[in-house]
Amino acid sequence: MLNLFVLFINCLILIICVLIGVAFLTLLERKVLGYIQIRKGPNKVGFMGILQPFSDAVKLFTKEGTIPLVSNFFIYYYSPIMSLFLSLMMWLCIPNFLGLFSFNLSVLFLLCVMSLGVYTVMIAGWSSNSNYSLLGGLRAVAQTISYEVSLALIFMCFLILIMSFSLLDFFKYQNKIWFLFICLPLSMIWFVSSLAETNRTPFDFAEGESELVSGFNIEYSSGGFALIFLAEYSSILFMSLLFCVMFLGSDLNSVYFYFKLVFISFLFIWVRGTLPRFRYDKLMYLAWKSFLPVTLNYLFFFIGLKVFIYSILI
Repeated sequence: MLNLFVLFINCLILIICVLIGVAFLTLLERKVLGYIQIRKGPNKVGFMGILQPFSDAVKLFTKEGTIPLVSNFFIYYYSPIMSLFLSLMMWLCIPNFLGLFSFNLSVLFLLCVMSLGVYTVMIAGWSSNSNYSLLGGLRAVAQTISYEVSLALIFMCFLILIMSFSLLDFFKYQNKIWFLFICLPLSMIWFVSSLAETNRTPFDFAEGESELVSGFNIEYSSGGFALIFLAEYSSILFMSLLFCVMFLGSDLNSVYFYFKLVFISFLFIWVRGTLPRFRYDKLMYLAWKSFLPVTLNYLFFFIGLKVFIYSILI
């Protein structure tokens, strides 16, 4: 019973820390985008705007929520909650050495939870009963499913390389050299696929304001919109952390690990500030005709490499 209580407290602390991280990630984004556009970001609320995210949260959650009359209310109401729940659930598989969840099949758990995230977007788009939200939801689903294939294949490359389903083994295998130096093209593909997976610029077609008003979240306001927003930024932080675990050393006890995490999150923002939006057909072309062949070839290469090494050892 005591173990369960400690586990619950650990999970609670993790979730609170993630949400605070998300709050300051939004502040970092607004500051960086401000300086990219040669203006200052938020700098009025608190010292240098440091309390701005909390002010935004209070504003969003105290606003009156509007509910479309013809929407499927129950599903419409719960899809943002499920979206945030799944986004936070992904964090449980990160191997903390402090006694949190650390299980051997964490990669499989991660892939399952990531694939469930598609349903919340699809249901949010459909249940609003609006043409624009439905189109935005369909685009987001097509995009997410396309890029999940690349992500899963890259994961399979590394599973064959380290011969384990546990994220802890990424730490053991990167003691001497980071996987970034061994698999540089894969790391680039992973980063671009992460941008597409989290619906970020230049792949934010689910929220293409010039085409779809605001995409699948057009009918959401106040708390519902805030939860979708939190889920998106929590996914960005998680993808940055996963990049660091897979390619940049994976030592969660080191303070440098967190500097690397902030740097990868900064890259997400930097890309948003500098690149224009892709064309949708080119996005699909990139996923199926560029990334898929490259990742498949890498997968065959790693399988061949493992077979070759085992044949020499035997």
